[in-house]
Amino acid sequence: MSGPMLEIALADEAATEALGAALADVLSPGMRVYLNGQLGAGKTTLVRGLLHALGHVGPVRSPTYALVESYALSRFTAHHFDLYRLADPEELEFIGIRDFITDDAVCLIEWPERAAGLLPEATVNVELRLSGRGRVARLRGGVGEGARALAALHIK
Repeated sequence: MSGPMLEIALADEAATEALGAALADVLSPGMRVYLNGQLGAGKTTLVRGLLHALGHVGPVRSPTYALVESYALSRFTAHHFDLYRLADPEELEFIGIRDFITDDAVCLIEWPERAAGLLPEATVNVELRLSGRGRVARLRGGVGEGARALAALHIK
């Protein structure tokens, strides 16, 4: 993925949620955010911060077994995917993946590499990795919307 790259140190869970909230401010319908990183790296924590910043009230759990959880928000609908337990990319065809990846929704996809070849390119790619007691986030924006989103990102 080309375009700009940001690297941000995240001291704790609150900082990871704050990054999600900052990302929420720059997302627009049609964007795809791919979340990469080992188990426990904070992917769902970041999504929780993002969804709460967009007005979702209530718990945000990783949809490990359902594969996708949708949230009707004021600005757009967000579809949160967790592909960790995806046995075969064909399962995504079965759930109708193309019906979720639309110009009027945002897709947040954990473990996108499990569906290689079926997913369009990410607008923003977030890689989280453990670092000491905290985490490091590396964000890459593709050309166009992804690059503009990262340029507008303000970490609080």
